Amino acid sequence: MDMEKIASLRREIDGIDSGLVALFKKRMETALAIGREKAAANRPVLDAGREREIFAKVTEESGEGLAMYAKILYSVLLDISRSYQTIRNGRETRLSRAIAAALAETPKTFPAKAVVACQGIEGAYSQQACDKLFPLASILYFNRFEGVFQAVAKGLCRYGILPIENSSYGSVNEVYDLMRRNSFFIARSIKMKVAHCLLAKPGTKLEDVKEVYSHEQAVGQCGAFLKSRPGLKVTVCENTAVAAKTVRESPRGDVAAISSRNCAEIYGLEVLSEGISDSDNNYTRFICISKKLEIYPGADKVSLMLALPHRPGALYTMISKFSALGLNLTKLESRPIPGSDFEFMFYFDMDASIYSEEVVRLLGELEERSELFVFLGAYGER
Repeated sequence: MDMEKIASLRREIDGIDSGLVALFKKRMETALAIGREKAAANRPVLDAGREREIFAKVTEESGEGLAMYAKILYSVLLDISRSYQTIRNGRETRLSRAIAAALAETPKTFPAKAVVACQGIEGAYSQQACDKLFPLASILYFNRFEGVFQAVAKGLCRYGILPIENSSYGSVNEVYDLMRRNSFFIARSIKMKVAHCLLAKPGTKLEDVKEVYSHEQAVGQCGAFLKSRPGLKVTVCENTAVAAKTVRESPRGDVAAISSRNCAEIYGLEVLSEGISDSDNNYTRFICISKKLEIYPGADKVSLMLALPHRPGALYTMISKFSALGLNLTKLESRPIPGSDFEFMFYFDMDASIYSEEVVRLLGELEERSELFVFLGAYGER
């Protein structure tokens, strides 16, 4: 290896890069000026015909060996150019108006008292999350997650509490699918440590247990414990509190529930085995949803969902927009869109201040440019 030759070529690359940066700055400044003219004339930023001309020109000039690389380069360049024009020119959008209204109208403190919908019964982890967020809550219980969404949508409750993901077992897919089909906003979220126990009626011994009741998420979070006791039958319930109540009401003495110590007290059960989760750091994240967009002080998280074009580089192009503003994506989840041919809806959580004009303008751009876009809310997390 000729190190002197490599060093010489690297110096040549450095000179080329300096020229590229200067040209990049000049191109972006010119694009910004064009964007101002379009905004003044109330014309959209995207000119699809013009972009096709550019692609044809650069791929032709690049030659056969580099044509595809040139197209990828200019796809990114044109996309960030449009984003730069939108963010810097500060054009108002429907979403930016809605966010401004919510910031002005939302009270400055999160309420301690409210009517709240939860899935399950007394003792459910959703109820425990609700009590932490709302010390004076009036809770309405529903058998299914869908009931929580409907209660909020119909105005029966101002808020609803739903589990969205677990640190050990992943996302609650049913809730994600319901998020796509229902209109709502996230007003707050809370992360709670979940400590599962094996509960049974007084007098039952661990070796007596032949069947265990619990929610599918809790079952997944306690996989190692269940595998250590081969032959146990597992029956899935709506949630862990229902599992505890089922054991309490069962005439059998060989059943147990994976639930919380809190449920042991509520339903008069004994703890046969404590700390049976696969991980000691087992946390579940709950979201608090509302029908109206509410943005409370300290909102430093933003959630949204959108569908992307079914073409190479679409997701990368989207992520580059967040990266350009230095935004940290904390979650990226994809779910198939029913009835479509391999189309996916993407869910994004990010650390972003809704008080930043650049962030609001980026959200407005995403709304206008995406095939399907839903702003889920800006909120703080406890």
